[in-house]
Amino acid sequence: MIPLRILIVDDQALMRDGLQTILELQPDLEVVGTAENGLQALETARATKPDVVLLDIQMPVMNGIECTKRLKEESPDTVILLLSTFADDQYILDGLGHGASGYLLKDMEGRRLIEAIRDAAAGQLMMPAVIAAKLAANLTRLSAAAELTSGSLHAIQNEIRLTGREAEIASLMAQGLTNKQIAKALYMHEGTIRNYVSVIYSKIGVSDRAKAMLVLKQLQL
Repeated sequence: MIPLRILIVDDQALMRDGLQTILELQPDLEVVGTAENGLQALETARATKPDVVLLDIQMPVMNGIECTKRLKEESPDTVILLLSTFADDQYILDGLGHGASGYLLKDMEGRRLIEAIRDAAAGQLMMPAVIAAKLAANLTRLSAAAELTSGSLHAIQNEIRLTGREAEIASLMAQGLTNKQIAKALYMHEGTIRNYVSVIYSKIGVSDRAKAMLVLKQLQL
């Protein structure tokens, strides 16, 4: 079994050391590096090629939101889980908007953090219940104000024209499946799935997986 490669980024040494101790007890997880700010995280990620980055939001030099954006630009397949003490609406939206795969609170139990890392690496969008509730409320406000598009979600759904195959793939995306999992389920090549996903992004007006999942779930595709 090849372990998941983890990069831990937090400006507090105690938090970095604590997370490293917890994660290295798991045979399927390997901590390949630590960093104390976003800029250092970018440099360490280039050197270690992590599968998953645990990324604090509030840090000096470069915060977690900007770091998420830069990491996803350089390595789109890297899974990023944001860590924070607070369930802040704007942080949630900014982080997911830049491609993070989840937003976790630092007071969560160690076993749940481990589960979240494994699930996120498998393609699921990770959020505690309190975070999901805030995000749902925010999406409701966005749809009411027509900030997702020029009309309501119902109008958006009417405007979207997905082919049968695109709708099938969109439904699996909304369930949190990765491209590889979708390819296996539909007996298709992963490269073909990537092409379909790009088309779906274009049609629903998003540029990354996390946003796509949120929109597709709202549209019930």
